[in-house]
Amino acid sequence: MTAALTAFERVRTTTVTVRRSDELTVPRAVVWPTTVWDASWACTVQAIGPRTPDKATRTLIELAPCTVNPITSPVAVGAAAPSAAHSTQAPNAAASTTTPATRPRCRPRGAPYRSAIDDPVVSLMRGSRDDCLVSEQLRLMAVHAHPDDESSKGAAVMARYVAEGVDVHVVTCTGGERGSVLNPKLAHDETVLANLTDVRRKEMDAAREILGVRQDWLGWVDSGLPEGDPLPPLPEGCFGVMDVDVAAGPLVRLVRSFRPHVVTTYDENGGYPHPDHIMCHKVAAYAFDAAADPDRHPDAGPPWQALKLYYNQTFSKPRTIALHEALLGAGMESPYAEWLTNWEDRPERAITTKVPCADYFEVRDRALLAHATQVDPDGPWFACPREMQAAAWPTEDFELARSVLPGGVELPGIEDDLFAGIRGTELAR
Repeated sequence: MTAALTAFERVRTTTVTVRRSDELTVPRAVVWPTTVWDASWACTVQAIGPRTPDKATRTLIELAPCTVNPITSPVAVGAAAPSAAHSTQAPNAAASTTTPATRPRCRPRGAPYRSAIDDPVVSLMRGSRDDCLVSEQLRLMAVHAHPDDESSKGAAVMARYVAEGVDVHVVTCTGGERGSVLNPKLAHDETVLANLTDVRRKEMDAAREILGVRQDWLGWVDSGLPEGDPLPPLPEGCFGVMDVDVAAGPLVRLVRSFRPHVVTTYDENGGYPHPDHIMCHKVAAYAFDAAADPDRHPDAGPPWQALKLYYNQTFSKPRTIALHEALLGAGMESPYAEWLTNWEDRPERAITTKVPCADYFEVRDRALLAHATQVDPDGPWFACPREMQAAAWPTEDFELARSVLPGGVELPGIEDDLFAGIRGTELAR
């Protein structure tokens, strides 16, 4: 009988203990890479893919068809489960000075992934890198105001990093309770309107699975987008009127427990002047500093200094012009003409980092479409074909706002990786 794997749940640590047994259990909180150990597994398995039992089974068994040299006797992956005595050994007891007799190959160097979850990668690594992913564990935290923001701002970059083995954690500040239904097909659906909070949570669940990230809610209440002249006051108790140190408290705890190397969020203008986006910037910037200070929020766990803070800058005027001109050049109608006509003259933000991610535009779009109440599938978001986008602007762009690395935010040129200066160093732990 083919032995499957039982994953024991963890929430914040960087590894999961996985042992062989007769059935598979992968709790939702489990996030790969995981360390696999017992006397029959003298190797590390890095599995990137959706956190579902079926996919985990396929990933860990089908993509690891090798015989390892155990401490006692050779056992092939897929062989009968070891004895209880083997399965209860401590992790250190699993260490072996030998390597697998046959090392499975990862994807060919440079070969693209189709999506963050359609192409899981498994590496059996002992000592050398080969063409596999490095054994370091990079961590990225993306802080957003509402469910759907994670899928419209930096989603393709997150999907790319997930596929590369980066642990990506989305933090959503509010539930989007006061948001509008922007999809005309659902705008008059009484069930949706009566249960918008629950609907948006389910949409977030679907988007999270598509992107392959973990996700937490801060639990604050959406402020809504005020309209009028003058603007009315924000609702009492909403996210936008909270004291920053109070609103950021749960985020400080998450930063200290997840220990991200890189944090992304919005600039001080919120990307656009929504009160929740502006407050999102404030709490993310506050938490970036406070999480490293043992005297602030002392009950929120051991201090952790994230190394870089970036602002999402995907919606820049140069990018919009590039997509607009690409559409016109192909004889197609552009939805960006009105945007550019009404674009306020303001200084362009400094783009310091352009991360290639065109291979993951399809994942980004599927994640955004999962937020069915928030986007019109026939609207301007999807007017420019993905192939055209990939040719005209194949990156998602960021502004390095803070860095504790040598040199700070002064860069010699445009970065192409949020983990530049971290990847491949002792900091990537």
